[in-house]
Amino acid sequence: MGENKSTDMWDKLTHEQKNHILYLKQRELLNILLSHNAISKAQHDKSLHDLTVKMGESL
Repeated sequence: MGENKSTDMWDKLTHEQKNHILYLKQRELLNILLSHNAISKAQHDKSLHDLTVKMGESL
């Protein structure tokens, strides 16, 4: 039942809102990878920059 509620909420979001949520989740993942030393600071920074540009966000 909870899944339908979140699906209903997701369906009501605009394309831009969905993209922003996706951007935030991907940025969070990059931060997690960096904190676990799975990627270097340089890899993190480049990936974050590329993601930010591609998604039309600002840092």
